[in-house]
Amino acid sequence: MTMIDNILLFPYWLSLKLRHFLYDKGVKKVRQADVPTVCIGNVTVGGTGKTPHTEMLLRALLADDQLGRKSIAVLSRGYKRKLKGFQQVVVNGSAAEYGDEPMQIKRKFPMVTVAVDGSRIEGCDFLVHPEKLQTEKAAKKCKFKELLPAEVIILDDAFQHRALKPTLSIVLIDHNRPTFKDHLLPIGRLRDLPERVGKADVIIITKCPYDMNSWQKCTWADNLGLKSFNAKECYGITPEGRKQYIFFTSIAYDTPEAIFHEGDPRYIHSKRMILFSGIANDTPMARWLSGDYNIVKRFRFSDHHQFTKGNIAAISSAALAHSTAVVMTTEKDAQRIRDCKRLSYDMKMRMFYLPIKTTFVTEEEERTFISVVKKSLTGSDSEPQQTPREWY
Repeated sequence: MTMIDNILLFPYWLSLKLRHFLYDKGVKKVRQADVPTVCIGNVTVGGTGKTPHTEMLLRALLADDQLGRKSIAVLSRGYKRKLKGFQQVVVNGSAAEYGDEPMQIKRKFPMVTVAVDGSRIEGCDFLVHPEKLQTEKAAKKCKFKELLPAEVIILDDAFQHRALKPTLSIVLIDHNRPTFKDHLLPIGRLRDLPERVGKADVIIITKCPYDMNSWQKCTWADNLGLKSFNAKECYGITPEGRKQYIFFTSIAYDTPEAIFHEGDPRYIHSKRMILFSGIANDTPMARWLSGDYNIVKRFRFSDHHQFTKGNIAAISSAALAHSTAVVMTTEKDAQRIRDCKRLSYDMKMRMFYLPIKTTFVTEEEERTFISVVKKSLTGSDSEPQQTPREWY
């Protein structure tokens, strides 16, 4: 960091250092859940692909002969939700109640228990021991249905939640924004110390080019402080002598899907598009879409933006000016758009979202990743079964 960075960021840096010191020394207590847990997180503010990778992991677990028979739950904070405390997410719920990302996961995996709780310890406790929700205090806060006791829990965005130690921790890093070249907030996008990446069990570099080679992977491992990187086995050695796995994934986009049942698929074939989004970085999506569409109007909002009447009016006005254009957004934004009550029938006909799919750069990495997860959760290191090349 520069001298200016050192001066401006020192208070935040010191507070983070002190916090982790207290946890590392046992002054602040750390607990583990009563069942195996996998944490998917990052050290930056948004944009690394936590939700697509959570979905990828879910599909891998459900497809496994052994893990697929277990009761799997996803626990999230439920950012910007209205309902407080522990809540069980329901398919017919809203993003306003539970948060956009939990709603997206629940609608894709209705058979999986999805819950939100600001306290990961309390949330895990309720998921593993749902009978505790019958207490008067919990029952007043939570609109819950009958829950099966969870046997495996995926913790979405919980890497900074030091009070709960996961069985397996996975940290995501955006290939286009390496943590070792970034800065702490508010100058950069790091919300935690970059060296915390070295404490994870698994690192996944996301949004990589499809043709990434071994030399580039070795360079990444070296920049992250990993020595003796084994590209075939996907691991390196940390300065403390611990084995740390590192994988590389890419994203691609699937066929647009209607947000509402009124959606008219003929609009997908239009050559004009109105694009709006409320995510950390929509540039890759815009570039992808510009190959097939002329983006005549683009609206960019902050991450997890709650769309106002004024926002909807502006988008509707653009749609009126371009009567044949399809109106496109992200899958996460689609969860919040469904909560908007003042959308005309014409707008519902024209509104679509673009699904994201996540793939490992190589099939060998995919198989190794599944093996690492399975061994961590079950203690078994048997050869993983073959799985589809792409997880959606």
